Amino acid sequence: MTLSKLSLRNARRQTGDYLVYFVTVTITAALLYACNGLIFSSEVQKLSSMLRTLPLVIVLASIVVVCIIGWLVQYTTGFMFTKRSREFGTYILIGLENGQVARLFFLENLIVGTFAFTLGILLGNLVFQTLRAILLALFGIPYTFAFTFSCKATALTLVYFVLIYLLAQLRSRRRIRSMKIYDLIYYDRLNENAVLTKSGRRKKIFSASLVFGAIGTLLLLERSLPAGILGSACIIVFLYGFFLSFSSGVPAWFDRHTARKYQGQNLLIFRTLSAKLNTMGIVMATIALLFTAVLISQGTGLLFGAIFESRRSAEACYDIFIGTDSPDQDCGDYIAYIESSVPVAAAHSYSIYQGPDAHITDYLEANTDYYPCYSYDTWMKFSDYAALRSMLGYPAVTMTSGEYLIHCVPYQKSAVAACAQPITTDGATLRPGSIHTENLNQKLWNTNGTDFILVLPDEAVAARPVSHNLYAAMTKEPVSAKQHEALCRIRDGRNLHIAGYTTGYTTIYTAPQVREEYASWTAMTILPLYYLALVLTMTAATILTIQQLSETDRYRRQFLLLKKLGMDQREMNRALRLQFTIYYAMPAIPPLFVSIPFLLNLCNATDPGVTEGFYRPLNIICITLTLFCMIYAVYIVMAYRSLKRNVLPWN
Repeated sequence: MTLSKLSLRNARRQTGDYLVYFVTVTITAALLYACNGLIFSSEVQKLSSMLRTLPLVIVLASIVVVCIIGWLVQYTTGFMFTKRSREFGTYILIGLENGQVARLFFLENLIVGTFAFTLGILLGNLVFQTLRAILLALFGIPYTFAFTFSCKATALTLVYFVLIYLLAQLRSRRRIRSMKIYDLIYYDRLNENAVLTKSGRRKKIFSASLVFGAIGTLLLLERSLPAGILGSACIIVFLYGFFLSFSSGVPAWFDRHTARKYQGQNLLIFRTLSAKLNTMGIVMATIALLFTAVLISQGTGLLFGAIFESRRSAEACYDIFIGTDSPDQDCGDYIAYIESSVPVAAAHSYSIYQGPDAHITDYLEANTDYYPCYSYDTWMKFSDYAALRSMLGYPAVTMTSGEYLIHCVPYQKSAVAACAQPITTDGATLRPGSIHTENLNQKLWNTNGTDFILVLPDEAVAARPVSHNLYAAMTKEPVSAKQHEALCRIRDGRNLHIAGYTTGYTTIYTAPQVREEYASWTAMTILPLYYLALVLTMTAATILTIQQLSETDRYRRQFLLLKKLGMDQREMNRALRLQFTIYYAMPAIPPLFVSIPFLLNLCNATDPGVTEGFYRPLNIICITLTLFCMIYAVYIVMAYRSLKRNVLPWN
């Protein structure tokens, strides 16, 4: 048999034995191609000028992915080399040279990598269509399927794959060339010894790791960069210290509690896990660190989505919204341009007035997470309020004589209701009336009040000083980017192509540009976070699965012996499930104690009202864990079914 035929046969066998690894590398190739497709897509580049930095963000994320997958390939290649070292030694023993065996192993992995790359490119076109559909939906553009194949994206993906495989294969090639027959034949008997063997040292490091974990978590809860960096370092020390000391301490604990050792299937599980944990302390810690990064990335992505959605819905309330920061400024020059260039369906110019005191403002500042923009409560005429509600299509409201209304953001309703008091103006006393919470653009300054506004009869407001002037309009057609830029240039010569603020503190919102801005931010932040989270999850789960399935033969012999000794089928199934569950749960549990407090604190650090409704902190935590468990469960189920089928074939 020629060397090439032998390589092809071994590559086919390798694909079958390490199917999980092959699938992970193929999916990674698909993700790399799909993201590279976004870089070179002219359609994506035309969506928004803000997406000009998207290629850089994707390239940076892809570099991280290449490093992660490079580690996976190197780890798996080294693992395969260890398991097959006796086979390689036999090849040399029967007459092959070290260089030929090295070339054989290199060709095998080259064939597997080429096959995974080819399938990944084909699958990547479907993934690209999915990402394309998501981006178009963010920008409100209908999706139509259009098959595309990017040579540039394929070439860049090939460069990534060459870097991933070349480094790993060259290292194995050098190792085979330098090893003797004896070293190769007995290489698979070399195991990673327990790093910590002395009981006293185990206890000290275990206790110290818990202290570092607590300190690191508390530092991550602080809202400062230095504390975050120091906290991250403490978490890394915690994870490695915990797993190194815990894995070495399990056998010692059972040795001191012999009665527990012989209860149920504890002896079987104890022996199996001892062998695994004593040789996988560093690997388990690394995987736990990856899982921590996955949970934080997914939760942060959801939180960014909540922030962008909250701001988008508030700022895109009207098709055009203009606000000045001074009672001496009006919107006349803007209105003149709009009337001449933009087809308007409904429009209204009005003023916001200064209340005589800051009763509600002071109460909200003292009792809620409220940042005041004014030193007084803001007032609005009822006629202006009714016109705005009509423009937005909200139900009409009535005001009973002797009362005033309150309009606020939903999360402030209970606080505003608690502090609302009668208002005396022009000798008349007005009692609090109904409270309404529809979206009226009440974020930040130069809007319809900050979080709340009091709506009074026109005659009660007329004598009050003006706070600022506003203009709101609904258009017959979406405001174009060119029209938005023209509005921004009216009082300033610079081109500020943003949906927010121009110079002079004049606020200009146009709905299409607001949606475009936050759609761009979503694409540039959430997409890379989930891209990295998916690759990290697959990489960590693949390493765990490869390690578990590599013990299939030993498990089969073990359970066959137990069957001969009289253990019934139910007990064997239970023992296998229990040790399997513990094995996969161990690296996943510590990240929960780090990521959940971190995400809860991060949710509390956002603007008030962001984490409300669907984006409540508990929902963000649950969705994050669900997404992680869904991907993790796929690998667990595949590994368990394969292990059970091979270990308990008589089942």
